[in-house]
Amino acid sequence: MPLVWVGLAILAIGVQAVATNFIFLFVAVAALVAAGLASLSLGPEVQLAAFALLALMLPVVLRRSLVRRFGGHGVPSRTDVLMGAIGEVTQAIDPIHGTGRVVVHGQDWAARSTEPLHAGIKVEVIAADGIVLIVQVRTET
Repeated sequence: MPLVWVGLAILAIGVQAVATNFIFLFVAVAALVAAGLASLSLGPEVQLAAFALLALMLPVVLRRSLVRRFGGHGVPSRTDVLMGAIGEVTQAIDPIHGTGRVVVHGQDWAARSTEPLHAGIKVEVIAADGIVLIVQVRTET
């Protein structure tokens, strides 16, 4: 019986090699645990219960952290490259009305700030909300 579980684990690893969702990795781990239980001469009910429990619980517990760690960062947004960049306010920023514009790297952007900022002030991009840049007064270093 351990060879059946090992065979299932190898099959799951083979499928995982072409899949990108980590689910078959968990099936392989569950099958290897069941193979270990079979090699200890535990009954098929125990093996099947352990396999089913692990195959269902491992994805719930571990998948999100594995995807976050190994899944990459996805496609960067247009504003990601602007974090920390210095720009200039071209239209006064009014935090109450949510209006204002800045030029960063030669491009015009809508901007917001927690404080009112006049045109001509140098600002630093600290975040983005979609395509609206969140800026603060540039601190000299």
